[in-house]
Amino acid sequence: MNVSVSIPPTLRRFCGDQEQVEVAPGTVADAIDQLHQRFNGIRDRLLDPAGNVRGSVLIFVNQEDIRFLQNQKTPICGGDEVSIIPAFAGG
Repeated sequence: MNVSVSIPPTLRRFCGDQEQVEVAPGTVADAIDQLHQRFNGIRDRLLDPAGNVRGSVLIFVNQEDIRFLQNQKTPICGGDEVSIIPAFAGG
């Protein structure tokens, strides 16, 4: 069973306009690598040059923010849902 990754509208153009993409279980870092292999350029939108999740991006596994789990080392299992959400700031 695969993991479902929700792609936000702002990144869909990099993923063939798909709303959902399936990846193999592993970790969040593995999922990002799989997305990059299939959709060249998406990693640069998700990670900064040091390889950390950009401050403008939030990633959730089953509705839990990975910043409060194990960050990119957070395990993902078959049936899990990963959501990529652009963070917005404003006042």
